[in-house]
Amino acid sequence: MEDRLPVIKKPNPKSRSSKKLLLFLFIFFITLLLILFFQSSLSKITEIEIQGQQLISKEEIAQAAAVKAGDHFFSVSSSKVESQVKALKMVESVDVSKKFPGRLIIQVHEYPKVAYQIGENGQIEALLADASVVPVTVQGVALDKPILTGWPKDDPLKVKLCLAMSKMPASYFSDVSEIKPSPTDSYPDKIKMYTRSQYEVQTTIGYLPDKMKYLDSYIASLHSSKITGGVITMLEADTHAPFEKDTGKTNAKDTKDGSDGKGNKDNKDSKDKDGKDGKSTASKETDASSSADEKKPESQDTARN
Repeated sequence: MEDRLPVIKKPNPKSRSSKKLLLFLFIFFITLLLILFFQSSLSKITEIEIQGQQLISKEEIAQAAAVKAGDHFFSVSSSKVESQVKALKMVESVDVSKKFPGRLIIQVHEYPKVAYQIGENGQIEALLADASVVPVTVQGVALDKPILTGWPKDDPLKVKLCLAMSKMPASYFSDVSEIKPSPTDSYPDKIKMYTRSQYEVQTTIGYLPDKMKYLDSYIASLHSSKITGGVITMLEADTHAPFEKDTGKTNAKDTKDGSDGKGNKDNKDSKDKDGKDGKSTASKETDASSSADEKKPESQDTARN
């Protein structure tokens, strides 16, 4: 009797319909979750954080970004927001990042300002390195840079000054409160700087990069010598002189003018008196001569008779 091998039953193949059903259910639930997600607040921008601005208001930046709370988080393009904010005149660069859920961060880097000036309407304006003017729209901004006064609107020396200041550390001008032009025939680019430590510094725009690095130490040495205030001249040589006493100078001048005026008055009175006396004496001599002439013919007639 022959050995019979057991018959191995072939597994029944799974129905393709069940696989399709599972796939359909999976897609259905994923779609449902996506719909619920996009309808919820998790998919929307709930907070817009603007950082780094000093001279531009947050409202201006938000308006330029054209993004508001409630916009879809994933539909906002970071590169598009960057290009729109960078179009602002004062903005040098922008970094935009998104933090899930719903947080948009706009980091603004402004062009470095070198000075301020007061506009024609009394508004504070910031000056950039190329002397371009940007109105300061932020209220209560700290004036941490020197104020330029007395400069013509399109003065090329002002452009040269702003460019020179932009290449120097900001700490060099921490004590300077005001800069005004003071040209001379020898130094057309001469300027005067007024410090918060009560000094007047006279130099030129050309000398500025070399001289400003020593100004703080020079003032410190004056303070150590108990010299407060005065005029510091930083040209070929660095010198210090006290302020001129305008009041005393004016009084001395007035006294001198008064003495001169009195002397002139006395001389004038003397001349007038002499002139008057001389005129009187001459008149008397003329009258006497006339009387003598009148009497002379009469005497001759008497002698003839």
